[in-house]
Amino acid sequence: MIKHNHITLEKDIQVSGSSDNFITKVNSIFNEGGISIFDINITAIQAEIPKPITLTWKIPAHNIKGVWKPTTDFSKRIQADWEMDHMESRISIDAPIISLFGHDDSNRHTFSCSNAIDKLELNARIREEDDFFYCHVTLFAEHYTNLETYNIQLRIDSEEKHFSEAISGVSKWWETFDNLKPAPVPEIANAPLYSTWYNFHQNLDSETLYEECKIAYNLGYKSIIIDDGWQTNDDNRGYDYTGDWNPDRLSKTKEFVDNIHAIGMKVGFWYSVPFCGKHSKAYKKFKGKFLTENHRWAPVFDPRYPEVREYLINIYKSALIDWNLDGFKLDFIDDFKLYPETVTEQTDEMDYVSINDAVDRLLTDVMQTLRNIKPDIFIEFRQKYTGPAMRKYGNMFRAFDCPGDSAMNRIRIADIKMLAGNTAVHSDMITWHNNESLEVAALQLVNTLFGVPQISVILKEIPDNHLKMIKFYTDYWNTNQNLIVTGHFVPFKPLANYPINQVSKGNKTIIGVFDDNVIEINNDFDNIDIINGKLTNSVIIKNTAKSKEYTMHIYNCTGNVISEEIIEFRQGLIEITTPACGLIKLTKQN
Repeated sequence: MIKHNHITLEKDIQVSGSSDNFITKVNSIFNEGGISIFDINITAIQAEIPKPITLTWKIPAHNIKGVWKPTTDFSKRIQADWEMDHMESRISIDAPIISLFGHDDSNRHTFSCSNAIDKLELNARIREEDDFFYCHVTLFAEHYTNLETYNIQLRIDSEEKHFSEAISGVSKWWETFDNLKPAPVPEIANAPLYSTWYNFHQNLDSETLYEECKIAYNLGYKSIIIDDGWQTNDDNRGYDYTGDWNPDRLSKTKEFVDNIHAIGMKVGFWYSVPFCGKHSKAYKKFKGKFLTENHRWAPVFDPRYPEVREYLINIYKSALIDWNLDGFKLDFIDDFKLYPETVTEQTDEMDYVSINDAVDRLLTDVMQTLRNIKPDIFIEFRQKYTGPAMRKYGNMFRAFDCPGDSAMNRIRIADIKMLAGNTAVHSDMITWHNNESLEVAALQLVNTLFGVPQISVILKEIPDNHLKMIKFYTDYWNTNQNLIVTGHFVPFKPLANYPINQVSKGNKTIIGVFDDNVIEINNDFDNIDIINGKLTNSVIIKNTAKSKEYTMHIYNCTGNVISEEIIEFRQGLIEITTPACGLIKLTKQN
């Protein structure tokens, strides 16, 4: 029995599913401060294809409020052992980590695996018969080659701390593995970005985009991603014509990019990496080298063929050189996977049999090729492919699509940010109806301020007060960029959808409150900014730090100063009247 601070790991780790041909050894290699690391080594007496092997252990259900997984969104509740499918982790889906958190946001039990490439199945569910949580990791959930040896590490953290600390600790642990070293993050990756997707979809026009970029740049947006539509005149929102990547719609591509560069903005283009439409020339060329032709969007390239990888890499390389691009949005990476009709036997033309290994090789070569040409290239991935392996090939992670959903955007930013280390974390593109009220439109932006904002509205068509709101909060974000990007980030109350976020560095903290919750301030900060990210006009603070006086400025969401006064922060409760989506700035009196 191993004790992990306040939680007991019952009967150590059990192994099930192993055949007589495989010898599985579980060795404890680290046990300190509530963190244990186990080395699991599997050896075959005679090489063969392994069946799934499961590592299982249980912990008592003491002060466990919910279960955090990388993309559970609103569903962080406790699950019983008779419900729900298991969580899947592989190179382009999620990450091999689960965290059980307490009613006080404490870490209760966070476990993770070192293998972020292969498919694993994980879960932590309560059993009603004994009130224990049964945790497990299943290996070889997808494996179709003979195996001789296999090694993986299992890390278990039951140290008393905020659950977000346990999650970020796993991210730092992953970084210690040679095959999970993150890519460098260029400065532009952490700058607000203008996107063409929700505002234009595939209806792109170079002159219109040029005019939009001039407005966006003056508002503080430093780059643009040209999304789907630039490569085809087909506007059916399908992918029948993908694969060739000729700029049919934005045909004067180099001239267009040069014009955007002249404004001062960087330019990235979107690509749906796996898809090869049946109307493309590439479809005929690579016939028989697809993982599936039955995908709802388009046939999916099989990256196990070296000529497929070479073809894709050269597409991005040529675009970078010919058009002088600054970045790429590489989409649908998660569709590189095993399908029912996928060939699992290695052919003479394949140099990989594992799809996940082939994806690793493809994306490694993409990043290396592009960085050799332009070292500060930016590459964006979106959820769910934002795990530790993806940090090797991309330096921007974006919240999964949630148009018009400010709360979901906030949740997804927080979930990514806890695991992303120094990789830039972006919001999903912010969008709203042109006739939306000012404060409700502002909700879309203020809910994203703890990530890097991406905006996707037609700027020349929205009301002037909307533009002022965008300008105010984008300037605020740019002013506080270093603090937001590199500061200590804490999201509170995961089962309540993170109604309070906080980021701190040095003597300054920024707190966002997104529901009518009491904000607790327990540190002696000289500068405190509070974002009232809701439509009510009351912010309630519980000050447990020592009393002090601040100069207080209150702003509305367009940046107008509503009031200025000296306020004494005594210990106890303080109520401040603040406009909806407004900002409180507190500066300590000398």
